[in-house]
Amino acid sequence: MATTDLGGRWRVATATDELRRTFAATELNDQDWTEVSVPGHWRNWDGFGNNDAPVLLRHRFAAAAPAEGRRSWLGFEGIFYQGDVWFDGLYLGDTEGYFVPHTFEVTNALRERTDHLLGVEVTCSPQRSRTAKRNLTGVFQHWDCIDPEWNPGGIWRPVTLFETGPVRIVRLRVICLEANRERAVLAIRAVLDSPSARTMRLRTTVGHTLDEQEHQLAKGQNRVEWRVSVERPELWWPHGLGAPTMTDVAVEVIDPGTEEVSDSRQRRTGMRQVRKENWIFEINGERLHLKGANLGPTRMAIGEATPHELRRDLELAKDAGLDLIRLHAHVTHPDFYTAADELGMLIWQDMPLQWGYARSVRKQAVRQAGEMVDLLGHHPSIIHWCGHNEPLALDVNPDVVNGAPRKAAEMIGRYLLLQELPTWNKSVLDLGIQRALTKADPSRPVTAHSGVLPGPTSGGTDSHLYFGWYHGGERDFRSLIRSFPRMARFVSEFGAQAVPVTDDFLEPHRWPDLDWDRLGKEHSLQKTFFDRNVAPAKYPTYDAWKQATQQHQAVVLRRHIEELRRIKYHPNGGFALFSLADALDHEAVTWAVLGHDRQAKLAYEAVFDACRPVIITADRPPAILRPGAKLSLDVHAVSDVRHTLRHATVTASIEWPGGSHRWEWTGDIAADGATRVGAVDLVLPANLANPANLAASASPAASATLVANAGLTDNTGSGTGGTVDGDSVVVLDLTLQHPEATATNRYVSHFTAST
Repeated sequence: MATTDLGGRWRVATATDELRRTFAATELNDQDWTEVSVPGHWRNWDGFGNNDAPVLLRHRFAAAAPAEGRRSWLGFEGIFYQGDVWFDGLYLGDTEGYFVPHTFEVTNALRERTDHLLGVEVTCSPQRSRTAKRNLTGVFQHWDCIDPEWNPGGIWRPVTLFETGPVRIVRLRVICLEANRERAVLAIRAVLDSPSARTMRLRTTVGHTLDEQEHQLAKGQNRVEWRVSVERPELWWPHGLGAPTMTDVAVEVIDPGTEEVSDSRQRRTGMRQVRKENWIFEINGERLHLKGANLGPTRMAIGEATPHELRRDLELAKDAGLDLIRLHAHVTHPDFYTAADELGMLIWQDMPLQWGYARSVRKQAVRQAGEMVDLLGHHPSIIHWCGHNEPLALDVNPDVVNGAPRKAAEMIGRYLLLQELPTWNKSVLDLGIQRALTKADPSRPVTAHSGVLPGPTSGGTDSHLYFGWYHGGERDFRSLIRSFPRMARFVSEFGAQAVPVTDDFLEPHRWPDLDWDRLGKEHSLQKTFFDRNVAPAKYPTYDAWKQATQQHQAVVLRRHIEELRRIKYHPNGGFALFSLADALDHEAVTWAVLGHDRQAKLAYEAVFDACRPVIITADRPPAILRPGAKLSLDVHAVSDVRHTLRHATVTASIEWPGGSHRWEWTGDIAADGATRVGAVDLVLPANLANPANLAASASPAASATLVANAGLTDNTGSGTGGTVDGDSVVVLDLTLQHPEATATNRYVSHFTAST
């Protein structure tokens, strides 16, 4: 099938009423228009760096007429966000949906002339009413992790001219309904466009399996559905369970009279089956405690992300011990999904909806839900669809977040109120999207929305719990999930902001008088919540504060992950920390553990440690201990290994100024579970020496490590009980030894001699 890429040099001008009336005319002289490269985003074009207005694009090219009986089509793989299309001065139609492909027939136009003009008006209007948005662009136009003034408008995916025979495959959906070692079943749905009634043969090839069947088509568009069974398939597995084996699927539409192929499509898929019950996922019958992270767009200008950049983000997640990426409120570049399939990484796919939307979007949202399944349903890496992230009419913006503490408190209060009240977004829009996704794809779990708490009108979904940032201290997380286990079924957002390694944009030389207002508006920094958790005013130097922000983030993420892994399957099915990485084209202070240049914050290593296949963990000692304090701390070993670890040895040692104690246990660590090892029971002495005289109880190297971590209740440095800023510290060390796995952990508490 002949295909011509129409990308390259186009001409562009800002839309005006006068130009709109004439820009599609072939005789218009556009030599004084700006020349730009398509695909692209207009904010990266010379002269359009601050543009929000619609743009008019023109492209001249030559193309021959199709042969008799052939048809020609103009295809757009992605217009951000709406488009109106003209061809040789004639209006073809409109588009809506930034990730949705659109196609127009141009057969007759190509037969009338050789030289052609393609004209497109592209609109991506700013969403001025953030609580009632109309563009379904998700995080690209409303998020607190990218530039709030960013406009993603443009033609961001290829534009092509291609030919087919008389019958064209308009859409093709490939879904793996079920799979095991004996048999896999693919459900295939095609929309076929025929210029007249006729009989056509559909030939489907799945690996070495061939299926053929004839169908009677009517004039116009026809929907055809069928299933193909594959005997003894090679299954696709996530990287922690096996090999991510891919299978080629080809669908051909054949004229039975001439045996000519009228049109064909190819998909690469994987034979696997997904089930979810009580937020516990199974892949091919094997349950899996999901360890994941949220990820926003690899670039704000997502069309300019390279295959290497997209794949690299997945590799960095995999290297950290994660197996799931939640694509946070956006559909990303197609190359990302291909890489995820090949790497065996799992994807939680959100629709591009975040916070509040106008009532007028319902029909469009339902349509785009089906289009998303058509576009992505064949990817085995996608195991979950979600309709809407936090479906609450909130205007999350720097003026509110970084305004007076009262404003931030009011925002959180409104958030909690909207959680409990029925709303149009939650109760109407999202349920419509959920029905559309479930109808289009019965093979995957579907959630109407993310981050909705249990309440009178809802049993709740997954949880967003920002202890250590928006609410409470990071230690309060454990108390909540123990008091309300339903909140711990799947925690899909948690974390804290931290200053990145590359930080010139913060202008550190200005410390302590950083331009907090600019950093909030342009670089996502939330000063109000830094003041609550890692207050800049407490640190004498910028470097000390920067280090403290990274240490705080590391503690929050590590301890949250350990708590959730310790209750794996009872009731926790997994987690997705917030978040993995910043956009490559946006310098920012966010919750990401990797900066815009992919340099790792301290939290990346903390996540790696907490996500090892086998970890050892304990109840956390109190942050502050006093003379005579009684400790009773359960110790657990958590294993993701699929078989029992026989005869493992676990040791625990606790050291305080002037004393220590040691415990040792030997036994089996359960396969894919959490095993209670024993308990650390101890009463600290009531007559410890004066803390001011205890510095010598630790080695110089150990003391240096402890001083470097001053102000934290947990750290991963080496050393023994000593003093920090005049306070004693008590250190609990855990070690697990086994021929197949080793694990360590450390907990540090401050000790005060006062009673």
